[in-house]
Amino acid sequence: MNFSFIKFRKIPLAWLLLTRQPLRLIVAIAGISFAGILMFLQLGFRDGLFDTSVTIHKLLDADLVLISPRSKSSISMSGFPKRRLIQTLALEDVEKTAPVNLTYLLWRNPENLKTRSILTLGFNPSDSLLLDDEFSSKADKLKNPGRVLFDKLSRPEFGPIEDWFLSEKKVETEVAGKRVLVEGLVELGPSFGADGNLITSRETYLRLFPANPKGSIEIGLVKLRSGSNPILASEILNKSLPNDVRVLTKEQFIEFEKNYWKNSTAIGFIFSLGALMGFVVGCVVVYQILYSDVTDHLPEYATLLAMGYRLKSLFFVVAREGFLLAFFGYLPAYFSGQILYSIVRNSTKLPIVMDANKTVLIFILILVMCMGSAGIAMRKLVDADPAEIF
Repeated sequence: MNFSFIKFRKIPLAWLLLTRQPLRLIVAIAGISFAGILMFLQLGFRDGLFDTSVTIHKLLDADLVLISPRSKSSISMSGFPKRRLIQTLALEDVEKTAPVNLTYLLWRNPENLKTRSILTLGFNPSDSLLLDDEFSSKADKLKNPGRVLFDKLSRPEFGPIEDWFLSEKKVETEVAGKRVLVEGLVELGPSFGADGNLITSRETYLRLFPANPKGSIEIGLVKLRSGSNPILASEILNKSLPNDVRVLTKEQFIEFEKNYWKNSTAIGFIFSLGALMGFVVGCVVVYQILYSDVTDHLPEYATLLAMGYRLKSLFFVVAREGFLLAFFGYLPAYFSGQILYSIVRNSTKLPIVMDANKTVLIFILILVMCMGSAGIAMRKLVDADPAEIF
């Protein structure tokens, strides 16, 4: 009895059962791969949404950020009095501040003259805005009125601005119906909320958007002295400043933006639901394949039981089939995902990447999908009663 079990263990029965019908195996792998690709795409878009929504947030040179309590996200910012930012200087830990205006303005494509909304930031060129050593030299060019810095990662619908600028061609166009001159390029990146970005001085910003009150800003950047605790400083300022302003650490400001897309819009839910649907589709495909396989070979399983093999041993056969399907289904899903991610990046300029977390997560989901389906299919083995079949 033991000798027979040892022989049984040496035979790759799970592999032989899967390859006995190559067409069925190909269909199973295709179904699992499709489910994996769907999960890769949905989670990729979801993560890309969250990452791009905080691209500018991460680049801001600040330890604390002041915003209005009425602000919902970067696409819906409300203003607050600029003097609140000045009042933060009363705290000893505050080293310097920088007022920033932010809104969407209409950019005219200088090539085809079509207009498109572009996220526009206005700040004092003498202040520090971004964590970029080269940015200060570019910002000096904004001291002249009507000058702007264009985000070269913006979508192509804004025009061939980068190509024209690098070829030393004068890039002049209109923003909000007023003439501006592109004096430099920055690298920020588009998001689901903004297809492009523009940086200018507050003087030019107020000329482009005269409806904005001069004493009102949308974002206040606060830089603390070295060794200061941002969390403690934010708590002190929140208690001392009026309730028409809210003080966040930079990390809290990033989470503030992400939470908007996660909880206040249907986009994050839709992508997560899409990934779940891919998981369900994969479960159905694998279950049908394994259930049919067990049903077709029920007499053979009954014979093995009659020979003395334990039901537990047969369960392991089906489990190994599930594992093999997961492995061979994951590989084409992974490589197809890489190709599709590259296509999406080139087409939309969204930073959708195949990171380690996503790679491991999808493999685990496919493995759970296949092993779970195998577990359900195993129930059919209970019907493998030699007395009833023969």
